[in-house]
Amino acid sequence: MKINELRDNPGARKSAMRVGRGIGSGKGKTAGSGHKGQKARSGVAINGFEGGQMPIYRRLPKRGFTSLNKKDFQVLNIGRLQKAIDDKKLDAKKPITVETLVEAGVVGKVVDGVRLLAKGELKAKVDITVTGASKGAVEAVEKAGGKVTVA
Repeated sequence: MKINELRDNPGARKSAMRVGRGIGSGKGKTAGSGHKGQKARSGVAINGFEGGQMPIYRRLPKRGFTSLNKKDFQVLNIGRLQKAIDDKKLDAKKPITVETLVEAGVVGKVVDGVRLLAKGELKAKVDITVTGASKGAVEAVEKAGGKVTVA
């Protein structure tokens, strides 16, 4: 195959419908916009507009607030940790840190750290260092003979 013989798959590109090009085209005259009115014009910004009545998003009171100091932890369940060890992504004999968890692909992008939670069961003896851990997760790791360090 040569570069000049390259073609898209049939149907991979579909040309845009040309509107307003005569009644025989099927999209002539009003060009699919119906008859008159605001929506037939260009520059329509109508989302949330209620005909001059006070819109619902302004009638209802605002509730709650967003904390400026909220921490964004990656959640790691001990069941997921055990699966990574079973799949040979992590070595249970070596200490497990946030960096090793990211390298193994067990957690995604870490912003404020990793929090260990108790969902699932752990059979392997692990020495893990995380940003936070629930009481149940610490108990489960210690029951399996491991150790949790909260840094």
